[in-house]
Amino acid sequence: MDQNKQNPEDYGYQLFPERNSGRFKKGSVAESLFTFNHKCQVMLKVALDTSPYAKLLLSAMKQSGCTVYKERHFSCEDCDGIVSGGFDATTSQIVLCQNNIHQQAHMNRVVTHELIHSFDHCRAHVDWFDNFKHLACSEVRAANLSGDCSFSNELSRFKFGLKQHHQECVRDRALRSVLAVRKVSREEAEKAVDEVFESCFNDHEPFGRIPHSKNDAKYAYRDFQNRDRYYANL
Repeated sequence: MDQNKQNPEDYGYQLFPERNSGRFKKGSVAESLFTFNHKCQVMLKVALDTSPYAKLLLSAMKQSGCTVYKERHFSCEDCDGIVSGGFDATTSQIVLCQNNIHQQAHMNRVVTHELIHSFDHCRAHVDWFDNFKHLACSEVRAANLSGDCSFSNELSRFKFGLKQHHQECVRDRALRSVLAVRKVSREEAEKAVDEVFESCFNDHEPFGRIPHSKNDAKYAYRDFQNRDRYYANL
């Protein structure tokens, strides 16, 4: 498809061909027979049941009136390139790239990243398609809070040792995400990320802190549960 003739709201769907072509059929018999899809479904269940990042986000969304259902709000699909997942705001659905996610740790990270977008979609009037600053803010938050920029992940990318490295990692990953899903120049994307970076980097909801590790996420989940109990007794 000629990208110059695309509706701006369609840009980014080239990464998810099953949705872009209209061939997407959730829950078909043929779909369940594919090994990638079965593995993706199993890893998704493990992530939702065991990841403290995911469990906290699911609890926070339920509390906000946006309960997430596995069968309704997640879809394992084949994707183009090396993209791992995405949030489809038009359907409030998280896409998991079954052909590109092969390890449980990767699945946990992708689920967390996309649930942060879903949480932002739930709690705020996010203009995903026409306001690049809204998109940039959610990408900053997702990179900051999902573990994308944890020390172990950056070490595996051979990136470490710089002052304020976490901030630079978050900025870089947010920028790349904006460029991947929207038809915008690098200069425009950088401007949007720069303008929202400080406020969105310091917005740690619903974690209350930056969960740099699984243990941090466990503590954040415990604190969230205690906070919920405290408000329930007021």
